[in-house]
Amino acid sequence: MNRASRVDLLSIVSLFVSVLLAGCGSPSISVAPQAPLSSKNLNLIFVASEDLAYNSAGDMNPITANLSNRGLQRSLLMGTFLQHKVLGGNNVTGIYALEPMTHLQTANNYPDMVGLETIQQFAMLNQISLSSPPVGAFSYPISASYASGPLPAGVAQPVLPCPACQGLDFNDENGDNEALVSGILQANAPGYYVFSAPWETISALMTNINQLEGYKVQVPSAYAGPNSVYAISLTPQGSANFNTYDSKLIAPATYPVLPSPVPTNNACTTQTPFSIALTGGSGGAQIPTGINTNETVYFIRHAEAHPTGTWDDGNYVGAGQWRALALASALRGKIQPNQVISVDPAVGMPLGVADVASSYVRAALTVEPYAIANNLPFNLAADIPVLAQNPPKPATYTSTYFFTGGKFSNQTLLVAWEHERIGTTIAALLANYQSSQPAPVWPDDDYDGIWTVTLDAEGNLTANNNLCEGINSAALPVAPPQF
Repeated sequence: MNRASRVDLLSIVSLFVSVLLAGCGSPSISVAPQAPLSSKNLNLIFVASEDLAYNSAGDMNPITANLSNRGLQRSLLMGTFLQHKVLGGNNVTGIYALEPMTHLQTANNYPDMVGLETIQQFAMLNQISLSSPPVGAFSYPISASYASGPLPAGVAQPVLPCPACQGLDFNDENGDNEALVSGILQANAPGYYVFSAPWETISALMTNINQLEGYKVQVPSAYAGPNSVYAISLTPQGSANFNTYDSKLIAPATYPVLPSPVPTNNACTTQTPFSIALTGGSGGAQIPTGINTNETVYFIRHAEAHPTGTWDDGNYVGAGQWRALALASALRGKIQPNQVISVDPAVGMPLGVADVASSYVRAALTVEPYAIANNLPFNLAADIPVLAQNPPKPATYTSTYFFTGGKFSNQTLLVAWEHERIGTTIAALLANYQSSQPAPVWPDDDYDGIWTVTLDAEGNLTANNNLCEGINSAALPVAPPQF
């Protein structure tokens, strides 16, 4: 081939490449998608939940330090990505999330609930079998409880410590996070262990484990955004591999729309109606010293959690995810709270209390979507030992917390609480008014009720269950919604 022919051939090739590039945009290298992790390996999977320091534009509410609608959408989509693209459809082995009170944000010290919210949909896509005979459910326990040792400020001492349901400490006090992972590595059971916490915590944990175990893998040193998932995968032969997954999620900016409408109730028929009124000086009632004024509290129960009997893994089940995500719509026009409060999800549930050692995450995760949809601050009543034994002491703590001392005067609260403790809390409140009137009991099979407690400008009390969410529990799908 002479020189002229070679030039002509190069020109043709150059023109052909130019045409290709013009059709495809800028040049790029095609890379095969990362394969799912092997179930034969021990896989440590790290999901960096967003916080105010590291987040994608539009995913966080800078005022409440909670997720925005877009951030919630991303967390729902991430559940599907993790389940199918990272685990390959296999069942998870363990889920560990941030202990919310270890990371307080903004001048208002809002707890970091995003680690739990980021991983909740993923937990619903997995199943666990409990009780005898085995009963399976779309649900998986999330460990988010405190390690033994000093607790964060404002946190009640656990009545029942739960070392088997330890979560992740934002500041890694006393090396708690490395100790947690080291325990998993020592057990050497193949499977999928998923960790959800802010980048600061995840980055330090990956780096420290890599150094402590001598894996010599290349871990990332910079935050790559909320779509990245990391995994250290250990083969049966002991070799370590590092994997990075890019979910490429594009999250809508609107509140999530469920795949189909939730079934509704036409009337509040799930509870026997009650109405209580105590006016100071009437019938022997006395307004307690220090009682709050101009306060309204709407108590609700956590979403569906017990598919049969006393089945309990600390989380709610698939049907509960439908209720939690539907609350924003179901409660619209019924209540107008200006803040949301729940039980600290780090409260542990050791064996003997639950069928599996777990954290009591279900109440907080029931109302967090409502707080997100309505841009409301979300707080935890972490200094109350909610699951403490020997009533009425826990009820006295709760009644004092919500109704005495002026903290919640002129406030309207939506409170998600342990249902057996709501009636005893009202009983303790009635006793403060020198009333012998019995308090109602929340039925075990009711998830739809709303109990309203109001203190007027003088401190007079009314309580009733005239409202309900309007969601038909019996007709909710067993499997969680898919996104």
